[in-house]
Amino acid sequence: MPSNKQLFLQHIGQTSPFPLAVEMAHADGIYMYDTNDKAYIDLISGVSVSNLGHHHPQIIAAIKAQVDKYMHLMVYGELIQSPQLQFAELLSQQLPDQLNSIYLVNSGSEAIEVAMKLAKRITGRSKIISCQNAYHGSTQGAMSIMGSERYKTAFRPLLPDIQLIEFNNFEDIQQIDHETACIIIEPIQGEAGIISPQKGYLQAIENQCKETGTLFILDEIQTGFGRSGHLFAFQKYEVNPDVICIAKAMGGGMPIGGVVSSTKNLNAFTNNPMLGHITTFGGHPVSAAAAYAHLKILVEQPEMIQNAEYKATLFKQRLENHPKVKAIRYDGFYMAVDLGQSDLVLRFLQQALQNGILSDLFLFNEQCFRISPPLTMTEAEIEKAASILLMTLDQID
Repeated sequence: MPSNKQLFLQHIGQTSPFPLAVEMAHADGIYMYDTNDKAYIDLISGVSVSNLGHHHPQIIAAIKAQVDKYMHLMVYGELIQSPQLQFAELLSQQLPDQLNSIYLVNSGSEAIEVAMKLAKRITGRSKIISCQNAYHGSTQGAMSIMGSERYKTAFRPLLPDIQLIEFNNFEDIQQIDHETACIIIEPIQGEAGIISPQKGYLQAIENQCKETGTLFILDEIQTGFGRSGHLFAFQKYEVNPDVICIAKAMGGGMPIGGVVSSTKNLNAFTNNPMLGHITTFGGHPVSAAAAYAHLKILVEQPEMIQNAEYKATLFKQRLENHPKVKAIRYDGFYMAVDLGQSDLVLRFLQQALQNGILSDLFLFNEQCFRISPPLTMTEAEIEKAASILLMTLDQID
């Protein structure tokens, strides 16, 4: 009889030659538990998904209640479904007037695809600008605007008319011109190792977009729903995008994403041609119910978000003086710990897993490991996790 690990390796498509292959049995709060009931502190929130931790009771209750009513009924956009409406209304109440409508999809990558199509449809242009070291997803359109050739070259040809600029380079902003359909940019670069925008940088992009009739699109897929210390990072940096793409934490652990813009902009998909974007499972009612419950908690308990950056400073204070730590960058509860060497990071991550800590590296900055735990993490839990991280740093060479 094959083991579950053997079945996993034989029948589940893999993304790396050496998956962690730890079989998890259940999860709660900041912890995941394997089949031997060993606890692992989740320092990455399922990669910025479980912002309120695992198995949050209000989210679980919302999921169960919706399952008892109905699940999939019809392709997105044809029938009125209350979970979608509840979420959309509550979300719009937290956003500026130009972001009053949402097109619901399945994932962050699909949100990016929709945003790219929307920009082309509205402007009639094809040129799209993104940034070096940017990550926006792994579908072919999203990969086309990825800022690393290492992950793209094996899949070319990709979309034409893509131009990369350097993040935080003010001179490069001039490349946004009257032929540019949109710029798609992370307000805080994630996979580059948590790179914050310089003062005035995002405002300069917004102004250039207004001058050239270019759509200003922010990828808030990882930064959204409190990770930056604000509900969305564009609020922190005081800019007004035409479009934001959201997903990851949006569903409180359930798969869902969205493209948020104005009603006028999103109505472009209704004509010339109609059905400009179609998605079967986008805005699935169970996921939408979870998304509404998740957002409602954040709105009713704003301290969850307000305390995010303070919690990051607690980690920084505990880790920054270790001799193996070269630098720590953070923006909200979104952290990169730089060890200076990629091979050292790999050894650290392996040892940390043995010690009951799950972390990860960054796609475009492999000399750093990430800390982006649930926003619910307590000071006592931070102290415990930091102590294990320090012990792990001591154990590796």
